[in-house]
Amino acid sequence: MVSIGSDHAGFELKSKVIEKLNEMGIELIDRGTYSEESTDYPEFAHSVARDVSEGACSKGIVICGSANGVAMSANKHAKIRCAICWEKELAKLARAHNDANMLALPARFIDSKTAMEIIDAFFDVSFEGGRHQRRVSKIAP
Repeated sequence: MVSIGSDHAGFELKSKVIEKLNEMGIELIDRGTYSEESTDYPEFAHSVARDVSEGACSKGIVICGSANGVAMSANKHAKIRCAICWEKELAKLARAHNDANMLALPARFIDSKTAMEIIDAFFDVSFEGGRHQRRVSKIAP
């Protein structure tokens, strides 16, 4: 199960990502927003991060204009490793080396084709463990 949320700047891209996840057969929870009316990104990022940190969902996706605000908000939660990705290689490394369990997409800086490539990479790649586990274990104090 995947939780997803965005602010108004990410609404259009979020709708396309939801279509992609549905095509992939992935169950999801949509935490909003549900229009392009101005909103505050932390509300949606915190909702998605709670779903992941509390175990209701295994992964989360958050979207805003730059991805910075939603990533900063999500990473305030225990057990969250939210990575900002604007190309698929970053998503692969975030999963393989950092065991990222949340993905932040910058809606104003990527097109939908790139976003779909990032989604594919995020869901196709597994955490490598090994030497990376030691480092990931040091992220949370």
